[in-house]
Parts: sequence; structure tokens; C-alpha cells
Amino acid sequence: WYVSQGKLTVPSIDDKEDMQFADEAFDILGFSEDEKYNVFKNTACMMHMGNMTKDFVPVGKEEQAEIKDDSNAQKVAALAGIDPEWMITYFCKPKLKVGTEWVSKGNTCAYAASSVAGIARAIYERTFRIVVDKCNETLMDPAMKKVSYIGVLDIAGFEIFDYNGFEQICINYVNEKLQQFFNQHMFTLEQEEYVREGLDWANVDFGWTYKSVLICLRSLWPSLPSLRKSLYSQKLLMQPLLKN
Repeated sequence: WYVSQGKLTVPSIDDKEDMQFADEAFDILGFSEDEKYNVFKNTACMMHMGNMTKDFVPVGKEEQAEIKDDSNAQKVAALAGIDPEWMITYFCKPKLKVGTEWVSKGNTCAYAASSVAGIARAIYERTFRIVVDKCNETLMDPAMKKVSYIGVLDIAGFEIFDYNGFEQICINYVNEKLQQFFNQHMFTLEQEEYVREGLDWANVDFGWTYKSVLICLRSLWPSLPSLRKSLYSQKLLMQPLLKN
């Protein structure tokens, strides 16, 4: 489900060949057979969890989530090395501590699917981190004064939705600031170095196309006093909860 929402086949891409390249890359970067297999296993687990989010069905007047066809759940549990019945119960009827006692709470299908998706995202994040750490471990030589490493730069760009809330405005502003920082240090300053070295180079203007966007986003904050007041009130109301 997670990877079936777009175009599934591209004529110029050979999935089998790309998989072979990935397998060879793991070997070159020093992954052991167990480490490589675990990365593939975690990836498969996440894929089946995407299918599992569609297996929940409402039962009874309260429409509590249950799984009738547990084929995807069985695959997820086998890949994760856990008991399938325990896992299904965890997603459908999780236990909550009330006072000194533990009680089971029936989840709706939406909540159960969200729980599965949350665990899948957590597995993805940890698997990705393991891959990056292993690459750095292989490529970095502690004896060298200057070492190379892999860094992950994610600048998502400016996103516009039908409804743009305050959080999205903040995200867009930070993304544009990151883009400006990246352009300044990776392109503008680099070009200045080319000029100092006397290289034959035609300067390219990077980043200033975003200046008007940043000004626009900054101008939105003073114009939203009611929003600021609401956010401040929510923060005050949260203080007792955070202390407890």
C-alpha cells in the first residue's frame, strides 16, 4: 500500500537491476550478511505494515477495530520476530494504565491503522539511521586528521496545500531559510573562491528568488494577533499537564 499510490512501473527503470546494484553496494560498504538481511527484512516488514493498515474492520456498536484476514499481520509478525496474536491485540485493544490498574481500550479502525503507521515510521527512521551510521563507519578513518562522512540534507521546498495552517507556515519558513543557507555556503561562497583563484567562471545568482518568499512569510506573523493569542493560551493551559 505504501508504495502503490503512484506510478508503479517506469519503462527506463529496471527494478531487478536496481536491487542488484543495492545488494552490491551493501557489500562494498562493509555490511555483513546479517546486517544486509536485516535491512531488507525491516523494509519488507514496513511494506506489509502498509497493507495491514487496510485490514481493520469495525465490529459492534462501538465499531471497535478487529482483523478478520490476518495474512498481512502474520507476515509482519514473522518479519519482526513477535507473536502475531499479541501484536494484533496491541493495535486493536491496547492496554492503558488507569491509577494502579491496567485496562484494555478498544480502538477504532482509524486509530488502529494510525498506530500501525506510527510503528512503521519508527522502524523506517531507525533502519535509515543504521544504514547511514554503517556507511560513516566504513568510510571514516579515525587516524586521519580530516575525514569524509555522509551527511543527509533534506530541503523539502515550499509546499502549498488547500489549507495552510500556522505549522505549515513555520515549516515553509524554515525550509526557505535552510535553502538560503545552503545556497550561500555551497554556491555563492564557492563562486567567490573561484574568482579569487582566477578561474574562468561565469557567476550564477543563487537563492535570491526566495527573498520575497521569506519577506512574505515574516510579514504574516504580525498580522495574526488572534492566532498568537490562541497559541499562547494553549501553551499556558499545557503548563499544568507538563508539570504533572
